[in-house]
Amino acid sequence: MATEVRLKHALPKGTTLGRYRIDGAIGGGGFSIVYKATDREKKEKVVIKEFMPMEKARRLEDQSLEYVSEDSGEASPSSGIKRFFEEAGALSRFSHPSIVKVTDVFRANNTVYMVMHYHRGNDLRWYIKRHNGRLSEKFIRTVFPKLMEGLDAMHKTNMLHLDIKPANILIRPGGKPLLLDFGATKESLISNRSSGPHTLTMGFAPLEQHRHAHVGPWSDIYALGATMYACIAGKSPPNALEREQKDKLKPMAKTYGRYYSKQILETIDWCLQLHQLQRPQSIQELVDYMDRDWLEDGDKGGLMGYLDDIVQKLPRFK
Repeated sequence: MATEVRLKHALPKGTTLGRYRIDGAIGGGGFSIVYKATDREKKEKVVIKEFMPMEKARRLEDQSLEYVSEDSGEASPSSGIKRFFEEAGALSRFSHPSIVKVTDVFRANNTVYMVMHYHRGNDLRWYIKRHNGRLSEKFIRTVFPKLMEGLDAMHKTNMLHLDIKPANILIRPGGKPLLLDFGATKESLISNRSSGPHTLTMGFAPLEQHRHAHVGPWSDIYALGATMYACIAGKSPPNALEREQKDKLKPMAKTYGRYYSKQILETIDWCLQLHQLQRPQSIQELVDYMDRDWLEDGDKGGLMGYLDDIVQKLPRFK
């Protein structure tokens, strides 16, 4: 995890929430605070996420929250708590090595908390900043196929993430990625549901999220492409609304063709198409394209790996 940060509205170190003891705040956004904590029964480290809408609530002396907003509808605290429970429920149904696992959810302090496994590592922002982008192709090929597997598992259960970005990807030892923060998660891909106003990250959100239009797997794929772009360029692409007015985003091969394979660069360009129908429509379509091009490019490692897999499936003769 990232090093501990001090957050003005965070619960103080040592606060107990049932069987859990807060060890310190490690992050947060406009709608939540994330803590490192200890499960005193199991004697193990966990991560606890607290619903805390910064502009709509304040912390009282007894550590409970008082909601000061008069908003109603999707912007109300009660709707936020409902979405928080939906996030916890969504994550509790998954058991995938690339998706964070929720182990508990409970109410306290006039708000709601979810408990997740604790993992060591740094988020992808740390790597991008440290290397000013220009992360190696080996790094990209190590991290993103595993992320795609996790996303594919989500999409097959009619769920979207809708906030994929470097800050929501933890890189564990060995380059194993973990997809975090499912606060923007939506269910029912075919129900024509649009994304909410709080789920949008400039540069990583596709045009349909800006427009509150129909989202689908192609929306996560845009954000995935934007994240790969950031690994190379050191920053996000221009936001989709600016691109709609005047698209200044150059094909990746024109800028980075000397440093990365054609396959990786064209994959990113495809994911970052403004019109949703011009992108891959599923993770499987994206993976099939990458595998095909790997072989067509004559990559020795990829080809030998493919042939080795075939050989392993051949019958053995004594």
